Amino acid sequence: MSVIGTPVHRPAAVPPATHAAAVADLVRRYRQVPPGQRVRLAKRTSNLFRFGGAGDRTVRLDISALTGVIRVDPIARTAEVQGMATYETIVAATLEYGLMPLVVPQLKTITLGGAVTGLGIESTSFRHGLPHESLREFDILTADGEVITVTPDGEHAELFRGFPNSYGTLGYALRLLVDLQPVASYVRLEHRRVETADLATEIARVCDLDATDGPDFVDGTVFGKGEQYLTLGTFTDDPGDGISDYTGQQVFYKSINRRRSDTLTAHDYIWRWDTDWFWCSRTFGVQNPLIRWAWPRRYRRSDVYRRIVAFDRAKGITRRIGEVFGATPQELVVQDVEIPVERLAEFLDAFHAEIGIKPVWLCPLRLRDDRTWPLYPMKAHELYVNVGFWAQAPAKPGDPDGNNRRIEELVAELGGHKSLYSTVHYDEREFWERYNGPFYRELKQRYDPGGRLPDLYSKVTGSRRA
Repeated sequence: MSVIGTPVHRPAAVPPATHAAAVADLVRRYRQVPPGQRVRLAKRTSNLFRFGGAGDRTVRLDISALTGVIRVDPIARTAEVQGMATYETIVAATLEYGLMPLVVPQLKTITLGGAVTGLGIESTSFRHGLPHESLREFDILTADGEVITVTPDGEHAELFRGFPNSYGTLGYALRLLVDLQPVASYVRLEHRRVETADLATEIARVCDLDATDGPDFVDGTVFGKGEQYLTLGTFTDDPGDGISDYTGQQVFYKSINRRRSDTLTAHDYIWRWDTDWFWCSRTFGVQNPLIRWAWPRRYRRSDVYRRIVAFDRAKGITRRIGEVFGATPQELVVQDVEIPVERLAEFLDAFHAEIGIKPVWLCPLRLRDDRTWPLYPMKAHELYVNVGFWAQAPAKPGDPDGNNRRIEELVAELGGHKSLYSTVHYDEREFWERYNGPFYRELKQRYDPGGRLPDLYSKVTGSRRA
């Protein structure tokens, strides 16, 4: 029984010698791959929304021996984990000590290595920034088959700054040392309805780090034009009037506009979005009470839904059915974008008018300190709001990517940034202007001079050239 009040299975620690042996084996297998052949890590799950094969010549390297937690230090409040450890595994290990990572992305199968080389965010990000900002050091396997330790101030300090948002094009994280924070047994929630005109002011107010009684967590849900709620969470050891459970018949997001307050265990709060993949489980009928009752609880989780989507995309089942019945062509619009808080209302107004997807997730964030990250150039001390939307929208006539392109234009107009885990439609010139091409090319030349790994533009657009 966890000290957090929710039963969790604590994974066995990975002995350092076992980790060292796993790294040595991976390096050996990597170096055996002939030059000219592409390499990918054979991960069991993915949270990327770029579907499609990697090509017949791609070699997939098994990394199943690098998915554990090496140690948790409750005194230093750190966790040393293997690069492919999922947050589900990390949280299970750290909650045993009354600790959790500073930022835990919403979905259980996101890996710490993936959140660092990509981007992750959650409702602590207004206070603690992004996952890579809590890193103390990490080991990576470089393109030439060497293992190096990367720290903020060492020989590879520029790689430490440039690894976030490089998406595995500069090497693979094998071991990471990350800061933790203490947790209480429960999280008390308050759901506040906020008018659009007041949204930016209210977000800035509740995210004021100088407030002595500020919340520990802040995020928001937009149910439609003019209907949005901010959810403030605060750690507590008092269960209040009772604990809610949204892993069974009840659906978390449906409680937001029905209840003014709520209480969850810390464990269940961390994973409140995973059970229904935010609200996306409705696509599979899982929110229908009868289907939900018959759908095994162990399969109500984001990775299961994502595999269903991947299978459907590969086989074209939904598309073919739509063609048979004359349905309006749909465009998959799966994006997370960061908008300066003062421009948020403008973004939402345009989004509702032109795209029309709902609900939409809001998550305030600011960088943790004065450090900036060259490949995702946000301003230090500025408050942004992540806007997340994951659904289909009617395709624009004559432009099957028109909704996604319009979102990219809108983000640029408002001084925002776009995460690269999903489809990318910038041309190459604009892409490198937005993601610091000169800095990236310097790192690429130093750590992958032979072009063994794809470059960032090729990786996120699916281009076959290196």
